[in-house]
Amino acid sequence: MVYNVVTMYVDESTVRQNEKTYTRYLLRESYREGRKVRHRTIANLSQCSPEEIAAIRLALRHKKNLSELTTHAETVSLKQGLSVGAVWLLYDMSRRLGINDALGTTRQGKLALWQVIARVIGQGSRLSAVRLAGAHAACDVLGLGKFDEDDLYANLDWLCENQATIEDRLFAGMKRAGNSGLYLYDVTSSYLEGTQNELSAFGYNRDGKKGKRQIVIGLLCDESGGPLSIEVFTGNTQDTRTFAAQIKKAAERFGGSEVTFVGDRGMIKSGQVEELGTYGFHYITAITKPQIETLLRAGVIQMGLFDQQLAEVSGVAGIRYVLRRNPARAEEISKSREDKLMSLRKEVARQNEYLKGHALAKVETALKKLRERCNRLKLSEWATITAENKEIMLGINQDVLREEAKLDGCYVLKSDLSPEVATKEIIRNRYKDLSLVESAFRSSKTVYLELRPIHVRLATRTRGHVFVVMMAYRIIRELAVRWQDLDMTVEEGINELSTLCAQEVSFNGKEQCNQIPQPRGSVKKLLDAARIRMPEALPSKGIIVTTKKKLTSRRKLK
Repeated sequence: MVYNVVTMYVDESTVRQNEKTYTRYLLRESYREGRKVRHRTIANLSQCSPEEIAAIRLALRHKKNLSELTTHAETVSLKQGLSVGAVWLLYDMSRRLGINDALGTTRQGKLALWQVIARVIGQGSRLSAVRLAGAHAACDVLGLGKFDEDDLYANLDWLCENQATIEDRLFAGMKRAGNSGLYLYDVTSSYLEGTQNELSAFGYNRDGKKGKRQIVIGLLCDESGGPLSIEVFTGNTQDTRTFAAQIKKAAERFGGSEVTFVGDRGMIKSGQVEELGTYGFHYITAITKPQIETLLRAGVIQMGLFDQQLAEVSGVAGIRYVLRRNPARAEEISKSREDKLMSLRKEVARQNEYLKGHALAKVETALKKLRERCNRLKLSEWATITAENKEIMLGINQDVLREEAKLDGCYVLKSDLSPEVATKEIIRNRYKDLSLVESAFRSSKTVYLELRPIHVRLATRTRGHVFVVMMAYRIIRELAVRWQDLDMTVEEGINELSTLCAQEVSFNGKEQCNQIPQPRGSVKKLLDAARIRMPEALPSKGIIVTTKKKLTSRRKLK
């Protein structure tokens, strides 16, 4: 049989086992047998040094005229290429976290992956993500073709449509010893600058932005605080109304034989407890101060129990109450109350001084102002403001004050888990884990990822944008762990890595590849701590990514 050799090449393959990376190099031929193209291995080059591999590749590239390599060496030129350090690290990190596999290898999956990486590198709109791709080696690392902001907007629609599938893949790919069945859930809100977002509405604003429309976001995490699913609701949705969707997710997508939800006192109420019961799920939550007082009056719990390190009381229907007084929190509440009272005293003194100096000033007006201030400070239950002979006096009801202060720092947790399944210490620790969800919200909203401003209006694109932020948070959460021993924040580390640029290698005026130089000490330290290995070279597609929208002449002059 006659073999028609097409070409000879070096085949490279990388596998990862037990946190170690193995790369093998084979010298192979591609040939045609009849009408079929086949491949065969000539030699195993895995034992060769990187320099020898590069020399073989260079020789194969110029096999028709090897003299060019010596007689025209001066035609080889180098110039600074695109930034590659941050993109490669985030790409490799997302691969290890299963984000790459969850998004898939289609063009839409790669565009979504770039949106996640761009969110970590520099927060902004889809327009800014395209401009970032013009400065970072996004196309060469991710294997993307040219794209613009319209492609990224459409990609948000794709993300919204496929979010459940992607979340299921992420959950299936999480490396952990089985599913504990414990889920942490909390909600937050994010205010909007405009009024045209389809999900915007006025509601309870946690950001303290009066007069701003908002959206409500629910985040479901595993027991370690790792985000599993995120959902966007209209801005006037109450916390408890978001909970049913999470129960359904746990039952149909993430659940197991034993599922326990952990939520705060405003999340899991009687209605939610009933919903959990229909699925055979369990809960851990806290009860409000009026509910604690009700239990005290009924004799279910006693004040003396709060003086123990951690106390437990069994209630009806298998309900357990775990009690504790936090001394640090008690002192904090007491100090806050004293500060408020001092502020009110100063205002009373100021109003009295004003009344003395202004004969026509009305006592009624000063009383109204002071009582309104007293109500705002939430002191009106035990502080009274009266007037006599044009002098305002502040009175304190010590009995009521002592009654209010007796529960300072006290909290009661409530759960239906049996003692065989969870001790009182486990119930307390799992409830404290809700702080992990709060940390995720802080990182996503303000600290680094900057969820807002939300530069989209459609509901699908708003949900896609929030989903991108959730996946980006998974990456920075992992980086924070790996860089915890370095004197550097994640943001500073990403900025430092962005300074590592490729070198464009051209031969006879034709661009051949992007060579990666040896990183300097500070960059190498970040890569080593993250356990990321930079490649020696990247293919050079020569794709130039630009936006459709250009800067206005007014902005160009600034």
